[in-house]
Amino acid sequence: MIGVLTHHWAEKDKVENARHILDGNGEAQRKAPGFISRTTLLSKRDPTQISSLVVWESDHIYDKWKESDERAKAMKNAAVVWSRPPESERFDIP
Repeated sequence: MIGVLTHHWAEKDKVENARHILDGNGEAQRKAPGFISRTTLLSKRDPTQISSLVVWESDHIYDKWKESDERAKAMKNAAVVWSRPPESERFDIP
């Protein structure tokens, strides 16, 4: 299993829109093969930061999700809500 921790930073006036987009992405992920779980994390220090920890069966399955039409649909027009590019890191789960 792997965990993918991704940090997003929304424009100050677009935080609710960003949450809506990320929640829709989470709903799409839940239907994907190899998806295990997803948790949204809201920063206590920075109200514009929305992070997610998503657990997948493997790197290969996550890579397939990243390339999928479902992900593209879920994240359509997302670029306009971010104040900077997302940062993502993968972790092995023993």
